[in-house]
Amino acid sequence: MDFHGKTVVITGGANGIGRCIAETFLDKGALVAIIDTDEANGARLEAKYESKLMFFAGDVGEEKVLDAFVEAVLSRFHKINYIINNAMRSKGGILSCCGYGDFEYALRVGVMAPYYLTMKLKDKFEPDAAIVNISSSRSGQSQPDTESYTAAKGGIAALTHALSVSLAGIARVNAIAPGWIDTSKQHEGLPVLQHSAPDHNQHPVRRIGRPEDIAKLTLFLCSEDAGFITGQEIFADGGMSKLMIYHGDFGWTYNNC
Repeated sequence: MDFHGKTVVITGGANGIGRCIAETFLDKGALVAIIDTDEANGARLEAKYESKLMFFAGDVGEEKVLDAFVEAVLSRFHKINYIINNAMRSKGGILSCCGYGDFEYALRVGVMAPYYLTMKLKDKFEPDAAIVNISSSRSGQSQPDTESYTAAKGGIAALTHALSVSLAGIARVNAIAPGWIDTSKQHEGLPVLQHSAPDHNQHPVRRIGRPEDIAKLTLFLCSEDAGFITGQEIFADGGMSKLMIYHGDFGWTYNNC
């Protein structure tokens, strides 16, 4: 897939999955604009890729920041081919007493920002425009005390199919729902994690996910090869969301009796 001359906007692009997506697009010849609160790593990426990458420091949970980011992107690149809505911050849940403000903030980052950014940029979309929203396998299943994150990911999954209908003929809109992805190599200064054999082997594909798994799928969904795909949430979780487990199966035990 060749993305030379294409312009990609990525939220939360300084670390983790967002950073891997940004660097994969850059390696394919694209021009990339990222927004993130991590100024140090954003500046490192900007220095590494020079004129091919624009870094904007800011919090996507703030309307004025998004307005300024859009203005900077259009001043620099003038057109938009793809938007990757990746940024998200968990604020916990009901067991840790996540309050009104924190819950609202998680929704602003995870749902409102993708909607608002799309609204502000849609008139600058090129004919091949595509949007990829990074959802989560948690949009369909949960662990305790994850309400703010899960609600935001469920919201962006629903937003995806709504936008795909509203933007028919303007942009294709899809979501990727990652499962367990080890992003430790995409965070400067943090140790690379080591995982046990059971960590890997519990997945039907027999390994934990890698950021490049999500990055490659993102590029596919933006490409013409995915021209007949829109409104979908695609789970990239190694099959874990399809694995039915009961007490006593495959060595699993339930101990909270």
